[in-house]
Amino acid sequence: MAVGLSEPDDILPVAGIKLASVAAGIKKSGSNDLVVFLFDEDATCAATFTQNAFCAAPVTLAKKHLSLRQSSQLHPRALLINSGNANAGTGDRGLKNAEQSCRWLAEALHISTEQVLPFSTGVIGEQLPMSVMQSGILDIATNLDEDNWLSAATGIMTTDTIAKAVSKTIALDGQKITISGIAKGSGMICPNMATMLAFIATDADIEADFLQRCLSTVVEDSFNAITVDGDTSTNDACVIVATAAAKNKQLDTSSPEAEMFAQTLNEVCQQLAQAIVRDAEGATKFVTVEVTQADSIDEAKNVAYTISHSPLVKTALFASDPNWGRILAAVGRAGIEQLDISGVNIYLDDVRIVKRGGVDEDYTEEKGQNVMNQEEILIKVELGRGEHSAQIWTSDLSHEYVRINSEYRS
Repeated sequence: MAVGLSEPDDILPVAGIKLASVAAGIKKSGSNDLVVFLFDEDATCAATFTQNAFCAAPVTLAKKHLSLRQSSQLHPRALLINSGNANAGTGDRGLKNAEQSCRWLAEALHISTEQVLPFSTGVIGEQLPMSVMQSGILDIATNLDEDNWLSAATGIMTTDTIAKAVSKTIALDGQKITISGIAKGSGMICPNMATMLAFIATDADIEADFLQRCLSTVVEDSFNAITVDGDTSTNDACVIVATAAAKNKQLDTSSPEAEMFAQTLNEVCQQLAQAIVRDAEGATKFVTVEVTQADSIDEAKNVAYTISHSPLVKTALFASDPNWGRILAAVGRAGIEQLDISGVNIYLDDVRIVKRGGVDEDYTEEKGQNVMNQEEILIKVELGRGEHSAQIWTSDLSHEYVRINSEYRS
């Protein structure tokens, strides 16, 4: 169930990007499962990757290929993405399979193998079906077009129930600039860099180092600010490509319009990240957890994640049960040193449930129930010990989540 999320009507093409999606036969369902992006020679590319120690073979290889930008001037030209198989926990053979897949696509597109960045998502611990990959790659290389964004958004899905795509335009240096992005993710979501998979493109001309710094910054307030179940995937990756096709004056840190671009990119990433939470496996609630008056941003995030990860809080949300003691207990066990509970206030939307560490004298069960009956809920915590704040977006925990994940491989 997607909470307050609808299928994207359209997504704007990005000059300098061609893409395609086909059903290669990796997924048992027979739906699209292979996606390719091809971008112009002048494009720059930046990425962030999972911090999971068991990172998948394509993550290892994508990092390696991306690192060649400076030493060999081999700039990335293509993204190869498959769904239905994570190629994680697959050892040396998995890495060789990822390399061979890149080689097949490079030959079909007449580029170098090192210019292909591979990405995978799906079941962990199974080898890629290489004959299927080869035929799919040969097929997809002949179907590239600038208008295939929605097809690509569908092709990267696994347990997602709905495609996730966002487009925005801004004016930079007198030129109309487009930023379009797609993402997938529904479960195993607690990113430690990005989400399951997100691919963003812009036709702006952007200096490579600035593009990387910009992406790393906006990821913190978007893909690193969501959680469904507290599990960080082996395959997380977020990639941005800037094609320079708009012919604007190149953006860098000193550009007067740099902040405008960064803000728009942040909006795109936040919308994609929130779409993942709204489509969380079995979710019936979209929940914003906001922690203010913290001693540091890390402290605020820690409290927000402690609340968001609590099974007791999440199941109370699913039941629409205003059992606010579970929220209070989560704040108390978040490990804040020398927390003065007399300075803590807790709210459900605008209903204050805890005042100065104890139940608010004006709180009633009816007020709390009215908030918990909503599909979208704000849990706000004031720690009363500083000026820093953080927001995390999360979901409830339902019977359906258990069913989906217990039947995932069946």
